[in-house]
Amino acid sequence: MRVKLLIATSDTEYAKLLSDHISENHADCIEISVCNTSECLRETLPSRRFDAALIDAALIESADLSSIRLPMLLWSEHEAAAEATGELVRMNKHQRISKIVAAVLERYAKISNSRHGSDSKIANITTVWSPAGGVGKTTVALAYASAKISDDKKVFYLNLEDFSSVPGYFSENGKSISTVFEMLDNNDGNVKMLIQGICNRENGITYLCSPDNYDDMCILTPENITELSASCAELADELVIDLSSACDARTRQAFEVADKVLIVTEPTITAKAKLAQFTSQNDVFEGIKEKAVFVANKGAVINETLTEHIISFPLVQSTDASEVYKALSEISFAQGAQPLVTS
Repeated sequence: MRVKLLIATSDTEYAKLLSDHISENHADCIEISVCNTSECLRETLPSRRFDAALIDAALIESADLSSIRLPMLLWSEHEAAAEATGELVRMNKHQRISKIVAAVLERYAKISNSRHGSDSKIANITTVWSPAGGVGKTTVALAYASAKISDDKKVFYLNLEDFSSVPGYFSENGKSISTVFEMLDNNDGNVKMLIQGICNRENGITYLCSPDNYDDMCILTPENITELSASCAELADELVIDLSSACDARTRQAFEVADKVLIVTEPTITAKAKLAQFTSQNDVFEGIKEKAVFVANKGAVINETLTEHIISFPLVQSTDASEVYKALSEISFAQGAQPLVTS
């Protein structure tokens, strides 16, 4: 679905700047029409319906807003607006265009009734998990994501840990993933469009900022996991889901939607013991065994009688978390691959 957006402003230079940016960066989700005069606006609106519109103060009185689902006033503090615009959403034109686009998509997502089912999936989905915490799971997830970017894939990283690792790896200058959780909880709105509006991109990886608080993550249901994964998968070639170490209903649902499950361990006694318990005592492992790949992180050794699908990662000495996952991304994630970097 593409949002039909009307840009109506007498400032032709600004209209071109705005429309060019959207065409270059958001053509997959926004279809643009532009009007620069009252005459053009009066001719266009009766013949077409628009999902959203950005209309400046000079043209707003010429606009029949009945054919626009989400009309917004494109305004500046230096411009006077007619009294009739009092109830309209106001969009400040003097801000980064990327923020304007994000705000349009976010606002329209909240009034759109389009939902996404499990048949919407496009991306290959890889979940990254471990029965033990602190084994380098997030580093492995981002190394995998970075490796896929090197293969010219569009990658979405979705962190669903109880306590998010996102702030340790990315700048958080966008809206929280809690906004998405709220829409899922209310079962209303277009989740995919909302994600398009609030996601960030850094080092080639698309991601969502961490929750506002711990309780926000706790409201997710297994059904929410399915819809959230499907919505993110529509926006990428590869979706990498970073999970908490629990093996609860939400984790099992993430395993269910995944094409591949990376199971991470390290050389510590605790990690070895928990992995042994999971593989020998938990029937969940039997259900994912065929799509499971074990990642022996930091030089760990995995019993080859357990599986042939093992990737060995060396220990990379660095205090910069981003440098670690970038170094590890140079290792092939093909099953049975040998490490290409050394500690």
